[in-house]
Amino acid sequence: MTALPAGGPGLPQHRNLVTEIPGPVSRELSARRGTAVARGVSTTLPVFITAAGGGVLLDADGNSLIDFGSGIAVTSVGNAAPAVSSRVASQAAQFTHTCFMVTPYEGYVEVCESLNRLTPGSHEKRSALFNSGAEAVENAVKIARHHTGRSAVVAFDHAYHGRTNLTMALTAKNMPYKQGFGPFAGEIYRMPMAYPLRWPDGPDACRAEALDVVKSLIHTQVGESNVAAVIIEPIQGEGGFIVPPEGFLAGLASFCASHGIVFIADEIQSGFCRTGYWFASEHEGVVPDLVTTAKGIAGGLPLAGVTGRAEIMDSVHPGGLGGTYGGNPVACAAALGAIETMETEDLAGRARRIGDIMLPRLRKLASAHPMIADVRGRGAMVAVELTRPGTLEPDAAATAAVAAACHKNGLVVLTCGTFGNVLRFLPPLVIGENLLEEGLDILDDAFATLGLRVSRL
Repeated sequence: MTALPAGGPGLPQHRNLVTEIPGPVSRELSARRGTAVARGVSTTLPVFITAAGGGVLLDADGNSLIDFGSGIAVTSVGNAAPAVSSRVASQAAQFTHTCFMVTPYEGYVEVCESLNRLTPGSHEKRSALFNSGAEAVENAVKIARHHTGRSAVVAFDHAYHGRTNLTMALTAKNMPYKQGFGPFAGEIYRMPMAYPLRWPDGPDACRAEALDVVKSLIHTQVGESNVAAVIIEPIQGEGGFIVPPEGFLAGLASFCASHGIVFIADEIQSGFCRTGYWFASEHEGVVPDLVTTAKGIAGGLPLAGVTGRAEIMDSVHPGGLGGTYGGNPVACAAALGAIETMETEDLAGRARRIGDIMLPRLRKLASAHPMIADVRGRGAMVAVELTRPGTLEPDAAATAAVAAACHKNGLVVLTCGTFGNVLRFLPPLVIGENLLEEGLDILDDAFATLGLRVSRL
């Protein structure tokens, strides 16, 4: 049997297509998948990966693909990053599990210390570790309700917070996340998101009106004294990489503080250097009461956290938080390696550089293709929204066609948005600029091809 290439940054950093996408081996594996894996588990691009590192994914047919997805913002430090893989190997050789609630270990404490240090604000903090983003959100709500003695939770249109029963209730999009899975948890109230492109009367009106609208609706429909928490993604993820206008988040946090409401920032997709700061809340100096983290925290291993003000976190009685696998020692080792990499390689600065490259090119692309209604994002969390030219009618079909053209030519891109009409770009923060530019060239070609096809219809 031929030895597989090793992953990590030593993997050749170039796109190389030796078969069609997907190739014959991936198609064979897909057939096996169909007889073994539940149909409800979907796949964006059915190529089976054998190695990955830097900005590339190597598939079972030998194709090397450019990665603009990072496993949905997870492998920001690159796949098999040396500091991650070496720490994982060392920890796995020592022990793989004791359950922190039974016999603790230093790695869990070290990760909590790092989260307390890195998340916004200089106040005294505490952290607790879990397995997934949804679990972190669920526990943040538990903590807020326990601390305040209130039950209502406010979330937003276009939000995505997870797939558990409570987090599905918080999530705004029905298909595929909620369809047929109800009834959902109660005492969830949804507010309009400050979505500049789609706000009635446009971006200027959004900037002027959105915060007042939300505050008024909370007052009239819920009552401030009933609200335990307001939860928001500083930049919405699955909902379409929506960036609220300047002042909205800060005003919302101030409103919460004045009414004893816990302000929860869901930084699961936007955190860990992705937007050019360690956390997206920092762009406007917003200091949340609680921050939920996952995805980029551990370089690909399952880990999540809730970090917040000590008096809020410590309000929960001993035994009220936890879980068998939460803060697994191997995952904690991975997180420490990922954080080390982010700090030593200044990946927040690298994210800003990626944004400086991508955003001007995407705006130039938008000027040539009227179907691109909006270019938005921060750092290495950027997106384009597609509509019928001259309208705000979402064009999910065009979005899917552009993504398919990219996939065919060896560029992994993801779609998102409540209406399925947003192309999102989440390259690893360690991606080489040559790969970044080549990926944008492929995107240019995909739009050009689609534009020609549309013009001929």
